[in-house]
Amino acid sequence: QVQLVESGGGLVQAGGSLRLSCAASGSIFSFNRMGWYRQAPGKGRERVGILARGGSTDYADSVKGRFTISRDNAKNTVYLQMNSLKPDDTAVYYCNAVEVVVAGHRDIEYDYWGQGTQVTVSS
Repeated sequence: QVQLVESGGGLVQAGGSLRLSCAASGSIFSFNRMGWYRQAPGKGRERVGILARGGSTDYADSVKGRFTISRDNAKNTVYLQMNSLKPDDTAVYYCNAVEVVVAGHRDIEYDYWGQGTQVTVSS
């Protein structure tokens, strides 16, 4: 059973920085992609950014230029570096991992989620 454990959330002033970590229970190379999502109070879950196995990244327009996803393969950990934080970034941040398994002629996608970590940005 895959486990993802996030850490690094907290309270920060606007303009500050935080780094979130997502530690996987196994090799992160087993995942086709990993990413970060967030959910603010009263809103749906929003994709923040993803990191593909090959190293390419994609970010939501709202965080481009401010957030960066990276990984440490030796530690089986993915990071989300968040700079120039804004009050609108306040949310619970979730780590996600996707594993695609080929079964015959079908691709089966397995989705894994962490428990979430709270990020609060004060104005």
